[in-house]
Amino acid sequence: MEVIGALDAYIAAASRAFCSPLAVFIQLQGCSICLLLAIGWGFAAHVRNREIRRMRRSFEGGNSFAFLCQDIDELEHSAQVDLPRVSVVMPLKGFGEHNLQNWRSQITSLYGGPLEFLFVVESVDDPAYHVVSTLISEFQDSVDAKIVEAGFSTSCSQKIHNQLAGVEKMHKESKYVLFLDDDVRLHPGSIGALTAEMEKNPKIFIQTGYPLDLPSGSLGSYCIYEYHMPCSMGFATGGKTFFLWGGCMMMHADDFRLDRHGVVTGLRDGGYSDDMTLAAIAGAHKRLITSPPVAIFPHPLASDLSFSRYWNYLRKQTFVLESYISEVNWMMNRALFSSHIYLSWGFVAPYLMAMMHLAAALRAMFSDYPFKETTHMSVGLLLAGCLAVCTVIELISMWNLTKVEIKLCSMLSPEGPPVSLKSYNWGLIFLAMLVDNFLYPVSSLRSYFSKSINWSGVRYHLKNGKIHKIERCGEPIYSYLGGKHLFGRRGCPQKSSFLSSLSRSMLQWRQPKKFDT
Repeated sequence: MEVIGALDAYIAAASRAFCSPLAVFIQLQGCSICLLLAIGWGFAAHVRNREIRRMRRSFEGGNSFAFLCQDIDELEHSAQVDLPRVSVVMPLKGFGEHNLQNWRSQITSLYGGPLEFLFVVESVDDPAYHVVSTLISEFQDSVDAKIVEAGFSTSCSQKIHNQLAGVEKMHKESKYVLFLDDDVRLHPGSIGALTAEMEKNPKIFIQTGYPLDLPSGSLGSYCIYEYHMPCSMGFATGGKTFFLWGGCMMMHADDFRLDRHGVVTGLRDGGYSDDMTLAAIAGAHKRLITSPPVAIFPHPLASDLSFSRYWNYLRKQTFVLESYISEVNWMMNRALFSSHIYLSWGFVAPYLMAMMHLAAALRAMFSDYPFKETTHMSVGLLLAGCLAVCTVIELISMWNLTKVEIKLCSMLSPEGPPVSLKSYNWGLIFLAMLVDNFLYPVSSLRSYFSKSINWSGVRYHLKNGKIHKIERCGEPIYSYLGGKHLFGRRGCPQKSSFLSSLSRSMLQWRQPKKFDT
């Protein structure tokens, strides 16, 4: 009984402390963050919905190919022959669950102009090499595609090295180059839509898009979905944006041929993150980045995506803030670093306080211990109630944006596999919000102090914001984000992260959902 009494007293004291002016401010700030996210997602849904309404009007007006282009006259032969040449560069690393269908969606684009596909691997030992070779032979009579062996990187990340190797091999008459990750599932009209925007506005420096995560059912997959959702606001502007996603970037080919603004040297000489480096260059030279409303791509996550793999993915995402190409870029990254840490823990702390308020109220209701103080308890319950209401509004806004994006993706890929919003577990999404926002500062601080990361068997070391040392560890067998084979039988057993013990003890919720048919 003494222990229970001491616990009751502790809960009561904590509840009173959380009613201090500073604690009240933190809890109200948590409510504000929820409402701001809800407003941002509401605006993003409005932009995507506007595109859905436009497509519906086109369908009703007799344009059965509205998922390809706004004006059906653009499909006339006279218009198609004038389309510019595009080179699609796809840096590959390993072979995973959804890669083959993603690659099929890329090379079966219905773009009417000259088009070439360059699959870039570091060596023929990469498991992706043989799969891509088979895919290319299947479409050899209808698609201009080839494999480029880039070799191992020595001065930048392997992805950037592969991208630049692809650029060197692209057709000399290509006007635009489109960089795609191997986890991007294109719509039939995506390349045409991106090219049309570049043609309309030659001032565009980079066009980008963003993925719509399709969680596989595990907590790790929902954490990745939750991590990407706040960023989706910056890509749903329907035009100019300051954000850039390396999974889809269309640029002028001459920018690389001429090394305009130092895009090649900036990437090659110590570059770790392609999108962060190019975004910094665009900002420094006041160049335009845009994201058309149709540039939203389904991104099915691996069915075996464990919590430890999510952690390593988060580590990779926070590590990019330690890379920079200029002093201004360094200052911007430090601002992002500080604000994200503050907002992440500022989001989690109110829920911990609300739990304490609720615990105090429940103990006061069912306990005979004489600490029933009504003033702080009523204030605490009011704050907890406000947070609950704001959380519900936030989740509804997130649900609405996801629903709209699923609808838009379905309209843009009418032949694609159906995706249902019913597969999303919103209880797990709420838990993922707390887990992800709690772990983000931990990951950021670890990246800040370590200045190195092991990603897909390669350890990169940073010095003054640039890669100065690369170590090839030859492991793990699988990529961290999903069950993607990297080295075939040559790999070694995977080393677990420092959170592996946590991931083993954490309950994994799974739903039997498949996104591929």
